[in-house]
Amino acid sequence: MIFDVIERSLSQPDRVILVEELLGNSDGGRMPEVIPARLTAAIAQDLVEVCPTTALRIEERDQRQLLVLSYGECIGCARCFEVSEGAVVAARTLSCCGHSKKQLIREWDIELHVELTPQILDPETVRSQIQALFGKALNIRQLDAGSCNGCETEITALTNPYYDLERFGIHFVASPKHADMLLVTGPVTRNMADAVKATYEAVPAPKLVVAVGACGCSGGIFAGSYAVAGTVDTLIPVDGYIPGCPPTPAMLVTGILEVLRLRTAG
Repeated sequence: MIFDVIERSLSQPDRVILVEELLGNSDGGRMPEVIPARLTAAIAQDLVEVCPTTALRIEERDQRQLLVLSYGECIGCARCFEVSEGAVVAARTLSCCGHSKKQLIREWDIELHVELTPQILDPETVRSQIQALFGKALNIRQLDAGSCNGCETEITALTNPYYDLERFGIHFVASPKHADMLLVTGPVTRNMADAVKATYEAVPAPKLVVAVGACGCSGGIFAGSYAVAGTVDTLIPVDGYIPGCPPTPAMLVTGILEVLRLRTAG
């Protein structure tokens, strides 16, 4: 029987996902995308009321009401889709993976139906810059600082034949002493705080740190808990953030490569 399984597997066509389909793709991540033309004050209020993590909120600025969305706090619960009357849909692409915490936040003027300083993604430029990095070795140490293991499941998928992270010259290592990058998941629990700091110190310089998932970015649903010491960036420096609960493998790859690209460009 096992030989039949092997024969069928070998006869299947190549399933590895193409780079063009991978970069920026957030399908399945349940991240929201606001359609400003459909946004009203009533809908914005409904969005704020159903959001369980205050990722969506209304702020007053210059006598204007703004709808603010923090992807770092969003857990992808999709409740906002249900009450938005089409003003919020599932995002197909996300340009903030691997960027700073400030760039995880987007704002819309409710009355004018426009986004303030919209994120402009030039896929061709980003793709060419990232592809120039392919083949350069990057060793990653993944650090669980109190995760529910949702992010770990998606990170594990990076090594399967579909995503095949190693084709980019990126490898996971067992020791922080062999790592170039720390990939930190979960809110940092009190009993893991010292371990996070020690692991960071063990990584040789120059080193990169990426906070993964809503918990890594903001604490997620565990923010403020007595058991949580704080977000990753309150304990160690963070170079980039990958939102999502959990982020998809495509979002993880995009974020890792973007952090590497920004460091190389800098």
